[in-house]
Amino acid sequence: MTRPTKAPAKASRPAFLCDACGYQPPKWVGRCPECGEWGSVVESAPAAAAPVALRQIAPRMPGEPARPIAEISPIPARAVPTHVSELDRVLGGGLVPGGVVLLAGEPGVGKSTLLLDVAQQWAVHSGSNSLVVSGEESVSQVRLRAERMQTLHERLYLAAETDLAALLGHVDAVRPGLLIVDSVQTVSSPTSDGVPGGVTQVRAVTAALIATAKERGIATILVGHVTKDGNVAGPRVLEHLVDVVLQFEGDKHSSLRLIRGLKNRFGSVDEVGCFEMHETGIASLPDPSGLFLTRHAEPVPGTCCTVVMEGRRALVTEVQALIGASPANGSPRRTVSGLDSARLAMLLAVLERRGPGKGLHEREVFASTVGGIKVTEPSVDLAMALAIASAKVNLATVPNLVAVGEVGLTGEIRRVGNVAQRLAEAARLGFTVALVPVGCAPAKGTAPTGLKVHEVGDLPQALQMSALLAAERTP
Repeated sequence: MTRPTKAPAKASRPAFLCDACGYQPPKWVGRCPECGEWGSVVESAPAAAAPVALRQIAPRMPGEPARPIAEISPIPARAVPTHVSELDRVLGGGLVPGGVVLLAGEPGVGKSTLLLDVAQQWAVHSGSNSLVVSGEESVSQVRLRAERMQTLHERLYLAAETDLAALLGHVDAVRPGLLIVDSVQTVSSPTSDGVPGGVTQVRAVTAALIATAKERGIATILVGHVTKDGNVAGPRVLEHLVDVVLQFEGDKHSSLRLIRGLKNRFGSVDEVGCFEMHETGIASLPDPSGLFLTRHAEPVPGTCCTVVMEGRRALVTEVQALIGASPANGSPRRTVSGLDSARLAMLLAVLERRGPGKGLHEREVFASTVGGIKVTEPSVDLAMALAIASAKVNLATVPNLVAVGEVGLTGEIRRVGNVAQRLAEAARLGFTVALVPVGCAPAKGTAPTGLKVHEVGDLPQALQMSALLAAERTP
């Protein structure tokens, strides 16, 4: 009697991995269904089967014993100022030795320019070396930018490397207190699979740089790319590995640049840093409100100022509106710049129904902010409505007026937060009249000096108050 032969072991199916986002499709596809990249799906080694029983791990003596928390000194983790004031504001005081910062932003926004200035200030004030490793430019190209910015300190070192081992060799030779890698997607590790910039490579390179930074107490800044929708490129674990994630934003057609904190283990994420790009580099803007205002010799219809909050910072911003003619094809345009188009459409409907907006549905309407700032919070509603109404009736609002409030569909003016801080900023810049929602006015005797605050409950009342103030000024 013959014994039954054992069936051959089933060959494991090949595994596939998107080298751009880490998605694992069941079969090879030309375009990743998760991130939409073409040609990024590659075959990877199949995962090994899990063992039937996990072996017990024998305990070992740790390198450093656990100590009571009160006996641990916080001095090694104190933030060191970079002396770039707006960056220090966002970081919570400066860079922490051993901390790793990920700075992400669109191409050409000014990341390399900003970090070259940071490296210069670090070399000047900290007493230690700073090392900039570029994987996208040669040292000569970086030197040209440094000459234009006058950042040629003797303790500022440059290197052009894309190999992780060579990069770590530069760290051993220079022994920097600050390391800047521009960018982490261009560096590759010979011990890891995948193409440079892929999920496997970025994870391995970042882990090695973080281990080096923690071990040697080097403040490290990694430059990261962003996807077409503005998110940090690479695996999501990248943001979990680093200590701080910063987003560098700005319009290429505007000199304004903003840094927002998305994650910060050493401080708050509510701060926003403001910078201005110019021919010789980039400069901090401790008082950026002047960029968002237009000083007119005479009042101009279609303008109104408001105060918006960017993180914890109050910024006075001017909103402008223009009412065009009725198009012959019956399809009027609704164009915005720096504002929310959906809120503009809503305000036009409210003004049509409850204000002096008869006929707006067939007129072209344009609304914009000044200086390139983007405002999405609802507190700009009242200023936008006043600017549209002013343009509609061709009557300018009273000079030095700010309006803050959210407009509802029934025309009511809703409360917004941080009104006291907004009014203080308006008074500091010389504004004398403010319109705020009911219940938001400061208590008697606590209003900022020189600022008269009026409460308005709905849009018709706000429009009437604005017209009354303008009439009182007219001789």
